[in-house]
Amino acid sequence: MLIQILNGIVYGGLLYLLAVGLVLIFGLREVVNFAHGALFMVGAYLGFSIAAMGYWWGGLLVSVVAMAIVGCLLDAMVFSTLRKQDHIVTVLVTFGILLILETVVTKVWGKAYLTYPVPPLLAGTINIGGSPFPVYRLFVIAVSVAVAVSLSVWLRYTRTGLYIRAASTDARVTSMQGINVDRLSLIVVGLGTALAGLSGVVAGPLLSLSPTMGNYILIDSFIVVVIGGLGSFAGAFVAALLIGQIHNFGAVYLPWAATVLPFMLMVGILIWRPTGFAGSRT
Repeated sequence: MLIQILNGIVYGGLLYLLAVGLVLIFGLREVVNFAHGALFMVGAYLGFSIAAMGYWWGGLLVSVVAMAIVGCLLDAMVFSTLRKQDHIVTVLVTFGILLILETVVTKVWGKAYLTYPVPPLLAGTINIGGSPFPVYRLFVIAVSVAVAVSLSVWLRYTRTGLYIRAASTDARVTSMQGINVDRLSLIVVGLGTALAGLSGVVAGPLLSLSPTMGNYILIDSFIVVVIGGLGSFAGAFVAALLIGQIHNFGAVYLPWAATVLPFMLMVGILIWRPTGFAGSRT
């Protein structure tokens, strides 16, 4: 039972790393980024190319930096204009970006499933409760917790974090106070896509790489955002851990309904509390 709980935390941690980028981008730009799963996939492939040469940690760094640059370009060229558009326009444009990125990855790396190497430092298992548990999965949990704590501290106790929280509440009033909201958006979107790249590399050794690898986990990430509450980091963290447990125990005990259970929970939350766990009623 302990091993199953840990496996659920691992998947929940991966969901949080991806979902928190969605929360960041929506909080300031109010853009529902359907291309986020494709960014996750591109980050995984970039990291794979460097890791295949024996530089796993270098692949992690390259992926994070490259995706941050891609995020800044997307914000300057796409998201800044989408903020004033109808939501259906946002969906169509970001879905188009998803298709473009999948096509590029297919042309460069092909359609075959690829196996991501595990860094030698994190290979092997340790004994937990009398059962072996991969060290790498503990690393995934540690990265997720570190990101959650770092984001919380940054947003609460730094000047930039204060500005971002203010702009997420009311961008117009914040800009009237002399704050450059566009520059804040560049930082936020760059950070959000960098986290997508980080989650892609971290998830690589646990998943098979394919041009469509981001689609399924993106759906679960949107469920996390809805259940946790749009714009809520704490809600996203709790919801990700909950969905991770539902996904893992559902696959073990209710395999016929495992894919439906997260949707059922989301429907129940939307009926009981439409704003999510930690969403604001205002």
